[in-house]
Amino acid sequence: MDRSCEVLRALDGLGIPYKLFHHEPKWTIGDCLGTPGLDAAIATVPKNVFLCNRQATDFYLLLLSPRRAYVTAVVSKLLGVSRLSFSPETLLPELLGLDSGAVSPLGLLFDTEKQVSLVMDDSLLRYERLWFHPCVNTQSVEISTQDFLLRFLPGIGRDCRIISIPDERR
Repeated sequence: MDRSCEVLRALDGLGIPYKLFHHEPKWTIGDCLGTPGLDAAIATVPKNVFLCNRQATDFYLLLLSPRRAYVTAVVSKLLGVSRLSFSPETLLPELLGLDSGAVSPLGLLFDTEKQVSLVMDDSLLRYERLWFHPCVNTQSVEISTQDFLLRFLPGIGRDCRIISIPDERR
């Protein structure tokens, strides 16, 4: 199932300018960071972490700076959710219309029941532009961070909780 056309139509419909890059499949954040065209001075590819509570009744898509480590206890505390863990990959198609390897906040377009909450680490706000898969891992879309937060998300009836994850580097 290729949802990229639907994502691009939504961006066009919301009047959001973007650049589309075609490339070989990208399976890891390391692969994504090496994509030709990515200007690391102004743009980054967020790390996308799909999470749920222990009962698998509350779901979260966490966007992190690509070099920032995900620490369960820290994120659980910031969100006020005990026993936060990685969500089963089998729920990706059901909740976001996505396959593993193509996880993207652009998939919130397909979460019509609004079951997944978007959470973003504030370290991503320092980037002028963000790169996301348009729900397939053979393409990347570059859009402005402000357009993502202030036009795309409201345009699909969603919001984003911004949290401040401490930097673990010493």
